Amino acid sequence: MGVRTARRRRCYRPDVAGPLTGVRVVELAGMGPGPFAGMLLADLGAEVLRVDRPGVHGHPGDPGLDVLGRGKRSVALDLKQPRAAEVVRHLAARADILIEGFRPGVAERLGIGPQDCQAVNPALVYGRMTGWGQDGPLANTAGHDITYLALSGLLHAIGPADGPPVPPLNVVGDYGGGGMLLAFGVLAALLSARQAGVGQVVDASIVDGAALLSAQVHGLMRQGLWADRRGGNLLDGSAPNYGVYTTADGRHLAVGPLEPKFWAEFAARVGVDGDPYDPAGWPALRERIAERIATRTRAEWLAVFDGSDACVAPVLSLSEAASADHPHLAARGTFVESYGVTQPAPAPRFSATPAALTAPPPHPGEHTREALADWGVDDVNALIAAAVAIQA
Repeated sequence: MGVRTARRRRCYRPDVAGPLTGVRVVELAGMGPGPFAGMLLADLGAEVLRVDRPGVHGHPGDPGLDVLGRGKRSVALDLKQPRAAEVVRHLAARADILIEGFRPGVAERLGIGPQDCQAVNPALVYGRMTGWGQDGPLANTAGHDITYLALSGLLHAIGPADGPPVPPLNVVGDYGGGGMLLAFGVLAALLSARQAGVGQVVDASIVDGAALLSAQVHGLMRQGLWADRRGGNLLDGSAPNYGVYTTADGRHLAVGPLEPKFWAEFAARVGVDGDPYDPAGWPALRERIAERIATRTRAEWLAVFDGSDACVAPVLSLSEAASADHPHLAARGTFVESYGVTQPAPAPRFSATPAALTAPPPHPGEHTREALADWGVDDVNALIAAAVAIQA
C-alpha cells in the first residue's frame, strides 16, 4: 500500500463553498455525539470520510436515513487487522482533523491513537469524544447521556419540584455538551495548528461539556439568585411568567415574558393581574394564568398574541415543526426535505460561504473503493481482496 503524493489535496466536492471547504476530516464511526460533530463539519463544507467497521453501524434502522451521516462518504475497514490500521494512518497523514469515540486506550491498542497518527502528520488535530473523558476514575466505565448529566449536576435541576428529575432527551449531554463541544474544540485546535504548524489532542467529554453549559447557573447560585433544587427558580418552570400552559384543546403554549414590559403586554392580553417577581405569589398567579389559558384553544390564543411582544409560542411537536407549516420556520427554511428525509437545515447561516446539504447519508462501505483512491491509497483492490477493506 502506498500514497501517491503526500498531502495532495483533491476535493471531491467541487461545488461546495462552505467556510470549511478544503478541510479534510477522518471520522472513525461511532454513535451519537461523534457523528453529530462530523455532520456539523460536513454541513460547513469539510470533506468528511467516515471509517466504518464491517457489519457495525451506530444508527438503528436504515443507514441511508441516518441524518448524522449526511454529507459524508464511508469506507469500511476491519480495524482488527494491522493493515487496516495502516490505512487509517495513511488517511490521517492526509487529514486536518481526525475524530474518534472509542473508550480510552482502544485507539492506541488498534495502532491508530494520537501518537500513531501524529507521527505521520504532526499538524493533525486528533479529537476524542467520550462520556467521562480520557482520565479519571470513571474513564473506562460505560455510561450514557443520562449518567453524564447526572454527574454534571444538570439532571438534578430539570423537572418538577414534586417529582424526580426528568431526562431532557439526549440533546443536552450527547449533542450540546458532547458533539457541539467537540466540533468547537477541533476547529479551535485547527486554527492553532495552522498558526503553529503543530496539532494537538482535543479531549471532549460529555460530563465536562454538560457542566460547562451550566456556567451561568453556578454564577447565579453564588449570588443567591438560584436555589439548588427543582422548583423555585426563574428559568426552571416555576415562575408563572416562564412556563408551559395547557389550552382548551389539550395543546400547549410556551410562555416567557420575563421582562416587565413584556409581562405587561402578556397580562393585558390574557386578562390577569399580579406580580410575577414575587416568588411568594407564584403558585396563585400561575393558577390564575392556567385557568385563563384553559378557556381557549391554542389557535385562538395564537391569534390573540399574533405580532405581540408577549413572548408566547406554540409548543410544536417534532412532526409539526418539521412540517414547516409555521410561517417563521417556513420563511427561514429551518427544516428541509432532502434525500427522502425531513431534517433540520445546516446552521448557523453564513453571508458569504453558505453551508449546504451535499450528499445523502452513506451506507457503511459505500465509497470504499473510490474514496480510498481519492485519498491516495494505491492498492485498494488488494485490500478489498484480503477483506481488510470492504466495498458495500
